[in-house]
Amino acid sequence: MGFAFAPTFWGPLSELKGRKMPIVLSMLGFTIFQIGVGVADDIKTILVCRFLGGVFGAAPITITAAVFSDMFDNKTRGLAITILSTVVFIGPVIAPCIGGFIVQSSHEWRWIQWLVTALGFIAFLLNYFFLEETYAQTILVTKAVKIRSLTKNWAVHAEHEMLDFSLQSLIMKNFCRPLRLLFTEPIVLLMSLYSSFAFGLLFLSIGSYSAVFAEIYRLPLGISGLPNLGMAVGIVLACLYLLLLQPSYGRKLAANDDVPIPEWRLPSMITGGVAFACGIFWFGWTGYNPSIHWIVPTLSGIFTGFGILVILIQVINYLVDAYLDTAASVIAASMMFRSLAGAVFPLFFDSMFKSLGINWTATILGCIALLLVPVSILFYYFGAKIRSKSLFSTARE
Repeated sequence: MGFAFAPTFWGPLSELKGRKMPIVLSMLGFTIFQIGVGVADDIKTILVCRFLGGVFGAAPITITAAVFSDMFDNKTRGLAITILSTVVFIGPVIAPCIGGFIVQSSHEWRWIQWLVTALGFIAFLLNYFFLEETYAQTILVTKAVKIRSLTKNWAVHAEHEMLDFSLQSLIMKNFCRPLRLLFTEPIVLLMSLYSSFAFGLLFLSIGSYSAVFAEIYRLPLGISGLPNLGMAVGIVLACLYLLLLQPSYGRKLAANDDVPIPEWRLPSMITGGVAFACGIFWFGWTGYNPSIHWIVPTLSGIFTGFGILVILIQVINYLVDAYLDTAASVIAASMMFRSLAGAVFPLFFDSMFKSLGINWTATILGCIALLLVPVSILFYYFGAKIRSKSLFSTARE
């Protein structure tokens, strides 16, 4: 839950204080609270440390897309976001494989925490020493401070320094901006709902794979995580698919004076949405019966992983293209919805699985996935008209 609500703080903070400070601070906080989980002796301490670890861990995921909007132009930004998202989303998929074997071999779950702590500390050091500030407004503030120091001309100020930093102004204009975007912009709301469902299904799939392959197929702890590799293959294929689309996207940009049209991102998202729904149906109706070889439901993960990644990446690209000036806040709004879904979806899976079975549970979820496909079709045809009435969108029709 900390991971769900923290983006509404980190995103606006990065638009006030720059990108580097929140990322470095958050990696340090995340690492400290992973240590807390590792040494905890009771469930209360674990829950508190996990919550606070989620609060700090949300920052890099929220801010990195905005960093890329600072660093890359319209032609290469989508490529960078594709590679980033592939790495980010393949992590939760392969983690059960690694974690299962660690616990099985050591008989101690804390070793997982020590691994996460070590990786978090390495990330903190790398960001602290090598990450450069990318936000133009913060860079100008730094230059203005240096000029004042060298010339003693105290009249030199960057425009960003002249903002109203009163508590009321910060709350209303900055930290409430993600919520305003979410609930006043139809594009942000519907795209966030769609990506939230896909993100929730990502974590639900991880839990359902354990239920199917450990309980129905009776696979050992470490081995039961290996079928997740089917979804990992789908994620890699989605990455390759989107990379193959980049030359075509570049030609469209060149023909349009290097001005992106956000709706160019949506045809591939429609393809991903159909593949996503097919993967859910496939898994549900082949994974409920142990007489069906385990490789059959495993292969469904290729379609599910492919669809999930295409949807999530193209939602990010579409929102960043449409709301470039407030990219951090719009990603924070979408991240809040997505993370809530990721936290809540696994909670109701057990009851659905036990009462309906994996086949009918997947049928319900697959039907919802199909019903969400028209969201991308709607914005493909009417997105430009909707954006023309927006107070925040900077993209042209």
